[in-house]
Amino acid sequence: MLPSSSASTRISPVSGSDEALLDRPIWSALTTSHKHLAEGGPLARRYPVDMTPFADMVDMSAASFAALGDLMSGSQVAALFTPEPVEIPSGFKVVLAETGEQMIGSPADSPLRDAEIVRLGAADVPAMMALTELTKPGPFALRTHELGTFLGIRAGGELVAMTGERMKPGQFVEMTAVCVHPDYRGRGYAQALLAAVARRIEARGELPFLHVFSNNNSAIALYQRQGMRIRRRLYVTALMREG
Repeated sequence: MLPSSSASTRISPVSGSDEALLDRPIWSALTTSHKHLAEGGPLARRYPVDMTPFADMVDMSAASFAALGDLMSGSQVAALFTPEPVEIPSGFKVVLAETGEQMIGSPADSPLRDAEIVRLGAADVPAMMALTELTKPGPFALRTHELGTFLGIRAGGELVAMTGERMKPGQFVEMTAVCVHPDYRGRGYAQALLAAVARRIEARGELPFLHVFSNNNSAIALYQRQGMRIRRRLYVTALMREG
């Protein structure tokens, strides 16, 4: 069982200039804390495709799009999170265009009485993949778990809930893959896992945030009840190379 952290480990909010890293969270992550994972160069960067499809560019120029295209092959998808809508040039096609809410804050503690939170690792990847395929929380690949700590809850030997860490722009850490098996919803598992992941982030002197599609009203309401707030809306654009 994982030890719990007290609220005293939480840190103060950062300045507006530091928070601006979240306006382009993918680019910020790939040029700061996750720089060692970045594929690409000064115009375009992406995560390894077996970690996540996230990518971004230094700007929206033709040269930057060309550099992004050079990082993509076959049917690979590049997913962008941007503060403004993306105008796709010729040579690309859009496969997803949505908006998402970026939320920041410290989720309130939510203790469990009937379950134990455990840390997940490489041996749990098949179960993690199965749970995310069932619940569709967003992209989750074979190496996504390497981006940060993932915590889960098992019942009857089956992984029934999990949450973890993904992008790390500066001192911010994104909470991701918030998912609960349909048969185990309504038990407070998502709230407890969010709080547990947030406490681990804050214990390192970092700040939690997350993304949720704008039309996922129930999830937004859950995060707001836990004390998080919407910081801004981002545009989520997934694209492929034509041909």
